[in-house]
Amino acid sequence: MIKKETTIKNKEGFHIRPAQIFSNAASKFESDVVVLNKDGNSTNGKSTLGLMALGFETGSKIILEISGKDEIEAGNELINIIDNKFGED
Repeated sequence: MIKKETTIKNKEGFHIRPAQIFSNAASKFESDVVVLNKDGNSTNGKSTLGLMALGFETGSKIILEISGKDEIEAGNELINIIDNKFGED
């Protein structure tokens, strides 16, 4: 299992579009993707609604716990998506 952490940087936070982009990307991988917020609440990273329910806003810390045979590739891609503001701006 790998654990990665970053900060939400896009202006609108984790609204429907970023949540869909993230969950679609996570779904491409066999690895399990668990997303946690600062309060320790978690959801399946492949669930758009679950991601939106965590309430990530601009500046929120986001933690990814990824386990499986393609965990490194999944972690790198998912962090890259977040750090590139989901293609916004």
